[in-house]
Amino acid sequence: MMQIGEVAARTELSLRSLRHWDEVGLLRPSGRSDGGFRLYTEDDVEKILVIRRMKPLGFTLDEMSAAMRDIEALRDPEAAPRHATARARLDAVLGEATERRARLVAQLAMADEFLDQLARQLG
Repeated sequence: MMQIGEVAARTELSLRSLRHWDEVGLLRPSGRSDGGFRLYTEDDVEKILVIRRMKPLGFTLDEMSAAMRDIEALRDPEAAPRHATARARLDAVLGEATERRARLVAQLAMADEFLDQLARQLG
């Protein structure tokens, strides 16, 4: 089990973000110490990294939470009756993520063009 500071360092997230995600129910740590400190497992860290990868694509907390529930459902053999629904929703998330990434790539290309133009003006 890891304390929040170690998890923050490993995931390059702030303590504030991890605490907020716990408070809103996006990602709850697997345990608490006797003193009440949040304790995380390797599995928690993997979930955090999934969420962290969704953030730059502009997914809301609710969207990330829904995706995480569907990912958890697919990992749970006892949730087999929900697998088809979870898979369909995650397929939609994949499509949306692909579109959002394409928009980011286009924005990055425009930023690169601007940098080139500015460098030419200065050079």
